[in-house]
Amino acid sequence: MPTGPGLYLGIDLGTSGVRGSLIDRDGSELAAARADLPAAQQPAHWQQAVFDVIRQLTARGDAARIRAIAIDGTSGTVLLCDRNGRPCTPALMYFDQSCAAEAGIVATRAPADSAAHGASASLAKVLHLLPRAPAAAHICHQADWIAGTLCGRFDISDENNALKLGYDPVTRRWPAWLHELGVPRQLLPRVYPPGTTLANVSETVADQLGIARDCRLVAGTTDSIAAFIATGANEPGDGVTSLGSTLVLKLVCDRPVFSGELGVYSHRLGDIWLAGGASSSGGGVLRLYFSQHQLDAMTPALDPGRPTGLDYYPLPGTGERFPRNDPRLEPVLEPRPDDDLIFFQAMLEGIARIEKQGYDALTGLGAPRLNRVISAGGGSTNPAWSRIRERLLGVPVSTAKHTEASYGAALLAAAGTV
Repeated sequence: MPTGPGLYLGIDLGTSGVRGSLIDRDGSELAAARADLPAAQQPAHWQQAVFDVIRQLTARGDAARIRAIAIDGTSGTVLLCDRNGRPCTPALMYFDQSCAAEAGIVATRAPADSAAHGASASLAKVLHLLPRAPAAAHICHQADWIAGTLCGRFDISDENNALKLGYDPVTRRWPAWLHELGVPRQLLPRVYPPGTTLANVSETVADQLGIARDCRLVAGTTDSIAAFIATGANEPGDGVTSLGSTLVLKLVCDRPVFSGELGVYSHRLGDIWLAGGASSSGGGVLRLYFSQHQLDAMTPALDPGRPTGLDYYPLPGTGERFPRNDPRLEPVLEPRPDDDLIFFQAMLEGIARIEKQGYDALTGLGAPRLNRVISAGGGSTNPAWSRIRERLLGVPVSTAKHTEASYGAALLAAAGTV
C-alpha cells in the first residue's frame, strides 16, 4: 500500500505537446513535465508522449502516492477504434475543416444552439469516418482514447468532450436527432461528469509505469475547460478572459446559456455552467502593426488613466462572430494618430470595450452579472491594460496564478477522490 499523503496527476494533450502536473491535496504543484508531439500526429504519438510524461513525473519517487489521474484533450479531436481500442481511422484534429459536407448534413437535424454544428466539431468528423470504418466499436475523443489506454475501457467520455458530438448537457443524454443522422447508438460513449471516478488504472499499465494498482482514473475534460478550472473561478459571475491571439471569454453561470447566432454554448461542471464566446479581436491584431519588441518597449509608457478618446473596433480582417455576429464587419482603426503609443493604447481600449460588450451579451442571454474577471494568456501580464479593462468593465481584474490545463486536470483528479 502507498504511504504518505496522496498526489494527483493531470495530463494535458495540447496542440504541440503533452504536459503533466503533479499536485498535492492542497493544490500545490510539486512537479511538471512535458513531451513534444509531431506536427502530424496520430494516437500512437499521444500514448508515447503521455507515458513519457508520466515516467518523468514518477522518476522523482512519488509514483506509489499517486491516487488519481485525469486527462484533458483538444476539443473536437476524434477517431474511431475497435473493441480493444485499436484505431480504425486516422485521428481528425480539432482544427480540421475538411468535413464541410457532413457539417451541412448536421445542420439539417441539430438544434440551432447545439455545439455540434460546424466542420470542426466532432459530429461532422464522425459522419465522415463512419463509412470508412465498418469494424469500429467506439467513438473516442482524444482524451477518451488516452483514458482508455490507461484503464482498458474505450466506451467512456465526459460531458465537456461529448458536447461537440451532440450530447445534451441539460437532459444529460444523447438526443434522438443524433440517431436520425445514422450514428449507431452502440458506438456512442457512456458520458460522465468531469471529476467522476471511472475505474482503476489497469494492472498492466500500472506495473509498466510504476503506479500503484489502486490508482484511479477520473473523468476529464477539454483543454480549454481544464485551463479555466486552473484559474480557480467557480462562483456565478466569475469571468475568465483569455488575452491571447484572440479574445475568449468564459463566465460561470447558475443556468445554461446558449445562442447559435453568437456561437455561445454552455459546458456543465457539476452544479455550475460555463458559458463562453470568442471574438476575432485580440493580441493578433496588435502584431499586425507592431513587433513584439515594439509592444514591450511601449507598454511601460502607457497611461491608462488618460483615455485616448478613440473608438476602435480592432479586428485582423473582415468579419466578427462574438459579441456581434456580422461576417461583413470591417475593422475600425481610424483615424490613426501620428504617435504610435496613442495608437497602441487606443487598440487596447478597443479590445477592452469588446470584452465589455461580450460579457454584456452573455448577461443579456441570461447569464449572471459579472462580478470579477480573472485574466489568462499573454496579455494578462500587462498591468496597464489590466487597469484599462478594470475601468471599462467596472469590476476587479486580476491575473490567474495558474493557467496550465494540466494543472486544471490535476484538480479534477483530486476532486474525483473526495
